Order: sequence, then structure tokens, then C-alpha cells
Amino acid sequence: MHCVQGTKEVITVSINNQTLTFKGLVYPVSTSKAGIGFEEGSNKTPLGKFQVSEKFGGGEAAHAVYKGRVRVGLFSLEDNDSNHDMILSRILRLSGVGSCNHNTFKRYIYIHGTNNEGSIGTPMSIGCIRMKNLDIIDLYNRVQLGTCVNIKNN
Repeated sequence: MHCVQGTKEVITVSINNQTLTFKGLVYPVSTSKAGIGFEEGSNKTPLGKFQVSEKFGGGEAAHAVYKGRVRVGLFSLEDNDSNHDMILSRILRLSGVGSCNHNTFKRYIYIHGTNNEGSIGTPMSIGCIRMKNLDIIDLYNRVQLGTCVNIKNN
């Protein structure tokens, strides 16, 4: 699968600004607290061009919790451990389309909702791009499989 041809719709993630932009909408995000990188197990956010290769969570509750891309329950504030990076609401799984980031799919790099919305706007993830739950639901409903993603550091 390659990025959708003939479309100018691109998700742009700015590491420097901690934002994600799509169709003129700007959402705050949280990228990796370990910085930028491509190595397996590094917990770093990769740079370059990607595509949305899988989508998970359509139609699920806004605070659905996922493990291994499978819904395992609902998030509860009473059970929240903000030190644990949970995957909530929706998942957009990325595939790298460059030689440096070709391992992104097997690294399980996602754009997803989080249990720690207070960290959005600062680098605090373990490699993924985290969003507020209502924001990822909005984005999920706007993008299609194959949508291009550009993650940059400027």
C-alpha cells in the first residue's frame, strides 16, 4: 500500500511544535520523551514519510482501552496510572515509506488516544504520537487508509 494517490491530504506532525495538522485543523500532540530515532526498541519517534496502514477502534467508546490493537475494556479515572502509557479511543497504525523508517510498522508506531491527556503538548510518549481522546476520534473519522503522514522536526 502506498499513500493515497491524487490527494493533497497529508497529516503533518511537528516534533518541534508538538502539533499534528490535517486539512487546516491543528491538534496538540505528545511525541517521544526519548527523542527522535528509528531503532527498534528505542522508544523514539521516527521522522520522515509514512502512511496510515491500519485503523482500529471505529465505533468504540471514547475511552476504550487497547492492548495489541484489541479492545480490552474501558478507561476509568479511578484506575489511572499516568506513568503507564495506555492506548485509548482510536489507533492509526503507521508504516514507513522510506529507507530509514521502513521498520515503523513492526515497531508498532501509532497515532492514538491516551490516559494522560495532561501531558499533551510536551514530549512524553514512548515513541507513538499521542492525542487527546476526542481529537483522535475526530482525526480517525477524517482520514482513510493510505493517508500520507509526514513527521518532521522543524
